Amino acid sequence: MIVVTADQVASRTKADLAGAARDRIQAAHGAALLLPVARNAGDEIQLLTRDGRTVVDVVFDLTRDGGWSVGIGCGPVREPLPEDIREASGEAFFAARDAVERAKKSSPRIAVEAGGDVTGGPSAADVEALFTLALLLRERRSDQGWEVYDRIVAGARQTDIADELGVSAPAISSRMKSANIRAELDAAPALARLLEHLDASTEARA
Repeated sequence: MIVVTADQVASRTKADLAGAARDRIQAAHGAALLLPVARNAGDEIQLLTRDGRTVVDVVFDLTRDGGWSVGIGCGPVREPLPEDIREASGEAFFAARDAVERAKKSSPRIAVEAGGDVTGGPSAADVEALFTLALLLRERRSDQGWEVYDRIVAGARQTDIADELGVSAPAISSRMKSANIRAELDAAPALARLLEHLDASTEARA
């Protein structure tokens, strides 16, 4: 299983983000979660899933404005699952804890750990490297690039975006290229599959 543990950056000096993030993630991804998202230790949120794409989307959401350190842990989880994720335990939770602590010291603030050595398939380091590359590209995206990105992922066509923003269709194409939007949209499902392969290898090893 895959655990995401996210810790708010500078929570003592900034407005609380944990409650809103928990509710937003639950509303958007609840169907793919094995337990409801929980708020942990005041400024931390945690979720459990088997769905790699959910993890990719959550990571992209939380890291967009630099407000969170995010750790991903793959591995077995003690079953049967409790009703509250805060009562759950297992290698994936330990791995996510180690990952989020390491993420706090890295840039971008992302880390991936597996619950033990993995033989065959992608390693946690492989998946982390690709997450890092994706997040670094997203950090370089301009406000104009985000304007287009948000509309594209909502399902808008480029011609409609051009009309809405009052610019030409070629201008939208240029923004998409500069913002690496198409590359991200193509890479996200591949990254999700790699994460699921990593998870499957840790489950099999266990």
